[in-house]
Amino acid sequence: MKPPLNYKISSSEGIYLLKCIIGTIVCYALFDAFPQYPFYWSIISCLLVFSQENDRELALNRIKSNFLGSFVGLAVYFLPIPSVVMFCLGVAFTVILGIFLKIEPTIRSALAAVIIVIINEDKADTAWLVGLQRAGCVLLGCLIALFISMAFNRLFKAVFNRSA
Repeated sequence: MKPPLNYKISSSEGIYLLKCIIGTIVCYALFDAFPQYPFYWSIISCLLVFSQENDRELALNRIKSNFLGSFVGLAVYFLPIPSVVMFCLGVAFTVILGIFLKIEPTIRSALAAVIIVIINEDKADTAWLVGLQRAGCVLLGCLIALFISMAFNRLFKAVFNRSA
């Protein structure tokens, strides 16, 4: 006999869901308002930062990871090397630096960011702007997630301090 399904959402899961929806709305508003910029990467970056456990340290490490991946991506983006070598160097540097920075549990976020920045479909002379725009959008997504998390933390401190 199978146990009944649990259809309840815990408060931490509800908070996580709300943060994800708010982050998506804010980033999508930027995407909608400025379609000439790749703000869809902000949505992905923002959602990668949030954790279901609402763990502050994990969120900060994910932000560090996204910054790391963006900066490594920009560093290798400008190297005059074949794309496959650029991807491999970006991945290798990101993993090594993530280990040195002691953010191993969040290296996947850094790897996503490095690939987002490096991907280049446009071979025009101004394609380097794409890498800069993507890095900026990834970092903006992190900042939006940080501000949303801070707002939730302040809100819950205010609510719980009042009831105590």
